[in-house]
Amino acid sequence: MNDVAQSCCSSFNGAIYDLRRLSVVHSRQLFRRRLFDSNEDFPAHLEKVSDEILRKCDGLPLAIIAISGLLANRERTEDLWNQVKDSIGQALERNPSVERMMNILSLSYFDLPPRLKTCLLYLSVFPEDSIIEKKCLIRRWIAEGFIRKADRHTIHEIGERCFNELLNRSLIQPVKTNKYGEVRTFRVHDMILDFIISKSIEENFVTLVGVPILPTRTQRKVVHRLSLQVVRKANSTIPIAGLLLSHVRSINVFGDSVEIPSLEVFRHLCVLDFKDCHQLEQHHLENIVRLFQLRYLNLKHTGIREIPEQIGRLGFLEMLDPRANDVEELPASIVNLRKLSSLFVDVGVKFPVGIAKMQALESLKQVGVSNQPSDFLRGLGQLKNLRNLVLNGLGVDSNTLETNMVRDVRNKAIVSSLCKLGTQNLRSLTIWDGSSLLQEPLSLITVEKLIARCSAVPQVSKWVSSLRNLQQLSLEVEGVKQDDLCILAALPTLLILYLREATRSNEKLRISGEVRFRFLRIFIYDANHRPVDLTFGAGSMPKLEKLVFEAFCVAQAESLCFGIENFPCLTTVRCVVCRWEEGSIEAAYAAIERSANTHPNHPTLEFIY
Repeated sequence: MNDVAQSCCSSFNGAIYDLRRLSVVHSRQLFRRRLFDSNEDFPAHLEKVSDEILRKCDGLPLAIIAISGLLANRERTEDLWNQVKDSIGQALERNPSVERMMNILSLSYFDLPPRLKTCLLYLSVFPEDSIIEKKCLIRRWIAEGFIRKADRHTIHEIGERCFNELLNRSLIQPVKTNKYGEVRTFRVHDMILDFIISKSIEENFVTLVGVPILPTRTQRKVVHRLSLQVVRKANSTIPIAGLLLSHVRSINVFGDSVEIPSLEVFRHLCVLDFKDCHQLEQHHLENIVRLFQLRYLNLKHTGIREIPEQIGRLGFLEMLDPRANDVEELPASIVNLRKLSSLFVDVGVKFPVGIAKMQALESLKQVGVSNQPSDFLRGLGQLKNLRNLVLNGLGVDSNTLETNMVRDVRNKAIVSSLCKLGTQNLRSLTIWDGSSLLQEPLSLITVEKLIARCSAVPQVSKWVSSLRNLQQLSLEVEGVKQDDLCILAALPTLLILYLREATRSNEKLRISGEVRFRFLRIFIYDANHRPVDLTFGAGSMPKLEKLVFEAFCVAQAESLCFGIENFPCLTTVRCVVCRWEEGSIEAAYAAIERSANTHPNHPTLEFIY
């Protein structure tokens, strides 16, 4: 590394900046913060062994994070920690930092159970510095057969657990999280990726084509998973001569300059990912029907205009994603895909008749309701395995000439289907532009997650009180009233609540011990550019950990005395101010900071304006 730095600055009058390693104090802080809560004392019996482990990490942050990630999954006993320390090896203390790091990563790798090793190795198919979507990765794992259904958990829940374990072990790094703290995208540290690639090539797990430092001649000829990463300006011919492709299980194409290979030779393909490949044309999909083992097909953002009619003959297909294209309708044969469990389309796409035949469907989004015939909407209710549904286009379109009678028939059909789904397996329902639908008497007793976007309602409907399994709710109300809070507080399993006030209520709202959210962990209140007139009494949210006020206006600092001292479990306060009167913002920040500092937990404060 020093030689590279010397070479770079030799051509001009420059100097090398030596990046210092972490001091003993900072190393200890990083190590302990990863393993223990801020209010948790470090066990005295682990002091000595932890210092010995840190001495071997020699101030390398990634090494400290990797080792602490490994220890996070072990019992906190001195014997086990000593085993980890001894595993690092005495010879390591004399090794250069890169070898030292690889030794520690190897230790973390071999500590993984077999299933997690395979899931980790799969990350080698992605190019360096890729930002990877969590849900997309889990679907790939499933299609490859790495994840198996177990006990009462769904296969996607098992995939989530595998992902979280890699995250907890610090083998992957979160990039983007949603407002509820859930990881949406992640990346792999360059040094960890290098290690994963070396292991993948060693085990002939993946073949990388187009990576300059990894010519194909240095990799084995029998290919199991192909990752095409050619990134030249012109259309690039893939250097696959001499490779045995008849055993390829997955093809992953990255970049829009790669020449699309003929699919005829890939007879045993299970995963085909063309996402963002703008060079893909309709003729490239002509032979797709021959891929009779195909389980995963990603055509997102490729520019295709239609799905081949023969796609209905892919009897093993489980995931299809043709979003962000010019596809207007799905072929009639798609209803013959009896194993298809995940189907993602754009709002304007029209479905064929016969949706009820697709009994394997578990995830379906986004259904543009106004585009669909009533027969389709009635058929939705027969999908007994559907767990995740996103509906859109439920509002009245002023550009259409449909009669009130047609709209009524369509609305009755969707209400009927939702009530059927809500007593079967439906767990997550997202509704866009569905104010009128949310005012219908729905029965959704199995739903655990209900998200309403651009769907303001006059008040919280009484049927909401029947959602006895609801854990997450996002709702927009035209002027929140005390009665609305009473209905929401009575939900017995609610953990996350996002409440947006469409128009300001004249009521001063108070959440007290009588109006009690017993298990709520996260409360997000969107004031919609208005002052917040909301206070919390003792016992109102005994389990609340995160409090967020979004898009609110500050008139005077006194109005920000919410009563956060009444949240015994509070760890985070976030305030996003959109408007304020002159001179009020500093006083407002001081008032909230004072409340946070006097709280026994000293919650983290984020104040944005």
